Amino acid sequence: MEVDKIVTQRSEATIIREGRPDAERNASDDDGGEDSIFDMSHGSRRSRLDVAASWATIGIFLMFALAGVYMMSLILIPVTLAVVVGMILGLAAEKLSKLGVPRVLNAVLLSSGVALVIFLIVNALAGPVATLAQELPDFVQRTSDRLMPYLGRFKWLHVSSETFQGSPVSISTVLENSGNVLHLVSTSLTPAIVQILIFFAALLLFLAGRVSLRKTIIMTFSTRASRLAAIRIINAVERVLGFYFATASLIYVGIGVAMTVIAYVGGMSLPILWGVFAFVSSFIPFLGVTTMTLSLAIAGIVTHSDIIFGLAPAAAFFGVHMAVENLVFPAIMGRQLELNPFVVFLAIIFWTWMWGAVGAMLALPLSLIVMTVIDELFIEEKAQPQLPG
Repeated sequence: MEVDKIVTQRSEATIIREGRPDAERNASDDDGGEDSIFDMSHGSRRSRLDVAASWATIGIFLMFALAGVYMMSLILIPVTLAVVVGMILGLAAEKLSKLGVPRVLNAVLLSSGVALVIFLIVNALAGPVATLAQELPDFVQRTSDRLMPYLGRFKWLHVSSETFQGSPVSISTVLENSGNVLHLVSTSLTPAIVQILIFFAALLLFLAGRVSLRKTIIMTFSTRASRLAAIRIINAVERVLGFYFATASLIYVGIGVAMTVIAYVGGMSLPILWGVFAFVSSFIPFLGVTTMTLSLAIAGIVTHSDIIFGLAPAAAFFGVHMAVENLVFPAIMGRQLELNPFVVFLAIIFWTWMWGAVGAMLALPLSLIVMTVIDELFIEEKAQPQLPG
């Protein structure tokens, strides 16, 4: 009997529910639809907030990372430079290893070679720089006398002959300025020495542990495909850096020799110094050639009375550099190492702002590394040649 009562009650509830008007049932269904739509819109808003929070977290992390890179420049600059130089010398280290040279001796030889090259460059520049330092006051005076007629035409500059003329200098002023200069030199020299020591130590250790470091990086990946990709990327980066800078060094040596001849024929003082500056500045795209051209123009105007003859060395250097960059480089390098000029320019501005002159020189190799990694990661998306059969 109790079971019959329960069944009867359920039947009556069903009849009552089915007997409701269609409008009421539709209203109930509509209420459920509105609830579901509200839930969907609420979920959409939550997903957008989650995406915004994720991007905000990434942005905060990048800001802290950049601040850390900037604050740790004393250590990161020489270490990064040592790693880049070590990767450039990777092909040479590999060839020495195949000849049976031990890894430690291999690292010592290559590091000593880098130190010898730096010593020879500094030794070659010591004499011309000392001569330039002795002639600097006279050079500044000649520069002022030569440029004043041109600068005086621009009234908005507010430059006159009295601008570069100072008051009589007393002994106390000389001593005070000497103290400031010595303090500036001492505060700048100590970090420079520390960075040089860090650079050579990092370069030696990187070259000595190069193979074991490669194995450690490769074995951090779990799958076979990831390890093969890591091997391919490391080999590609070393190959690109080694080939690029070996070829670029030979080409820029030619630019340096051409600049020495231009400076000698143009009657400019210290032609060897101009050649070395042309060689070093060529490794900094855009900014290097611009700085060299402006410096040559100013020095030529100061040296020669005729402005056309004075600007001739700058014009000759600019023409040689443009011909090399647009004709010789593409012919030798090919198009596989061509970088977007705008991206390179932004990289130079960014790293110059972060690390100064060394950052400007590191901008190009770092851009090459990033380009090579991206190309190797997305190699499957490139158009593959169709093999026969």
